[in-house]
Amino acid sequence: MSEKKPPGSGFSRRGFLTSVGVTSGALTTGILTTGKPALAETAPKVVGPEPAPVTLTINGKPYQLNIEPRTTLCDALRNHLEFTAAKRVCDRGTCGACTVIMDGKAVYSCDVLAIDAQGRKIETLEGISTPEHPHPVSKAFVDNDAQQCGYCTPGFVVAAKAFLDHHPNPTEDDVKHGLGGNLCRCGTYMGVRKAVLEAAKAHHGGTHA
Repeated sequence: MSEKKPPGSGFSRRGFLTSVGVTSGALTTGILTTGKPALAETAPKVVGPEPAPVTLTINGKPYQLNIEPRTTLCDALRNHLEFTAAKRVCDRGTCGACTVIMDGKAVYSCDVLAIDAQGRKIETLEGISTPEHPHPVSKAFVDNDAQQCGYCTPGFVVAAKAFLDHHPNPTEDDVKHGLGGNLCRCGTYMGVRKAVLEAAKAHHGGTHA
């Protein structure tokens, strides 16, 4: 078992996201377990190709679906449950627009099969921030003009929230590397970094180098 290095020690969300897989491709900023999996005593139950019952716990509430096993978490959220903040852009686990939080870790929801997300706690932007009760990261994005077209913004906000939960007092360099798994075609990276630092200070009372 090898443990990811902390911020300031070469931590890069993009590097970690592109190298770590959990079951069907859930990508996390957690602990990587290596080695060969134990052989199952019995063959696993085959599910599909017909729709199968799936229960997802999203923003603290259970949702029951009947979907094909190949359905990704991103598509289940958007097309079956109307949680549309996570955007389906690259569909290749590259851009970060579909980022959600699963068991406290930022993941690309286009790389996770919905059927494999059962039993996990999933958070979307809708459960983190609302117009009536904006999360400090959302407010900081507005205050620092950290969005232009806004299409990538939900993924950035969710990834930033997950990052700050684990790294409440980051430096600008920490933020740069920690959000390296999210891309913005408009190039608002400077505003994003300022927003995350401001949110850290407002939410956690931190100070920044």
